[in-house]
Amino acid sequence: EWKPEGGYDSPSGLSSPGKKFGEGMSEEAVADAIDAFARAAADAKRLGFETVELHGAHGYLIDQFFWDGTNEREDAYGSKDLPGRARFAGDILRAVRKAVGPDYPVIIRISQWKQQDFTVKMAPTPKALEAWLTALTDAGADILHCSQRRFWEPEFEGSDLNFAGWAKKLTGVPTITVGSVGLSGEFVAAYAGEASQPASIDDLLRRLEREEFDLVAVGRALLQDPNWAVKIHQGRNDELMSFERAAMASLS
Repeated sequence: EWKPEGGYDSPSGLSSPGKKFGEGMSEEAVADAIDAFARAAADAKRLGFETVELHGAHGYLIDQFFWDGTNEREDAYGSKDLPGRARFAGDILRAVRKAVGPDYPVIIRISQWKQQDFTVKMAPTPKALEAWLTALTDAGADILHCSQRRFWEPEFEGSDLNFAGWAKKLTGVPTITVGSVGLSGEFVAAYAGEASQPASIDDLLRRLEREEFDLVAVGRALLQDPNWAVKIHQGRNDELMSFERAAMASLS
C-alpha cells in the first residue's frame, strides 16, 4: 500500500532480502491493514460481488509477511517458521470472514515465487506446504488460488502434481490453477515484448478430469481475446489469437 508520506507498508521495511527502503509496520499499522481488508470485503459484498479474493502472492504485502526474506519481525507477526509468518494472512482471513458472514466465498491467491526472486520456494516439501496452507484454510479460506508461472510444472520431485494439485491433495479444499494457460510463453517474457502463440490445453483438461484442481484462471489469453473461452468451448482453436504485449495496455 502506498503511503502519502512517501513509503510503503511492509513487515520489516525490506523490498527484498537485504534491501532496506523504510521502516516496518507498527502494530497499529498492522491492525489498520487488517481492518481495511475486512471493510473492503464487506463493501464488495454490499456492492453485489459474489466473492472476494485476497492477493497473498507475488511479493505483495500479505506475501511479504509469508516470506522470511522480507519478514524479520520479532513480534507475533514474525516467526522462524512459515505457519507463524502466516498469522497476518490468518488474521485478515478471520476479519474478512466476520465481515462477510459464513456463506460468502473467500479466496486467497498464493505463490511460492516472488516478483523479486522467481526461484523462491518457501515450502520446499509437501509437509511444509501442508502446514502453511492449513493455517490459511483454518483461518477461513474457502479456495486456494495457486499461482505458477507455468501451470504444467510439477511442484515437487516424484509427482506430476502442480502447485494447485498439491494444495488440493493436502487440504481437501477447492483450488485454482494458473500460469501460461493456452499460450506458449510465460508472462514475464511478455513484459519484455515477447509474443506468445496459442498452445494446446489438452494437458490442462486431463488434469481437470482427474480432479487435480477445480478451477482455472486465465490472464493474457483473455486480455488478447475476450472471446477466448467461447472459442475453446466451441472447438474453434484455429481462431485463437497470438498474444502481443500491446494487449496489456488496452481493455477494449
